[in-house]
Amino acid sequence: MDRVKSLEDLKKLREQALEKRKVKTASGEVQIIVGMGTVGIAAGARETLKAILEFIEKENLSGITVRQTGNIGWDSYEPIVQVVIGEQPKVTYGKVTPDAAIRIMKEHVLNGQVVKDHLLEG
Repeated sequence: MDRVKSLEDLKKLREQALEKRKVKTASGEVQIIVGMGTVGIAAGARETLKAILEFIEKENLSGITVRQTGNIGWDSYEPIVQVVIGEQPKVTYGKVTPDAAIRIMKEHVLNGQVVKDHLLEG
């Protein structure tokens, strides 16, 4: 990145950052968050993450950000996947196998229907 040499440069940089933030929080933007702490990895989170990424690629989907995070805090429910669609509340799923991940992608991400048998509340 170029150095900021003037107040005008700083204002431009701020506007660019705000625009990027606006795009990320725009309605319809989807975030998939996979818990990749040690417990999650031991429970199969790598395979779950791989299934999600392969589904996105296979279906040629866009507007989906996949992130990894550390331990989400519900060790006995790992692997844990969270789905955030636009401004809607975060939905947390537990015991997400690769097959369950594909189901979540199809039913929740693509069709807006929460997959209740993997839903974690609280």
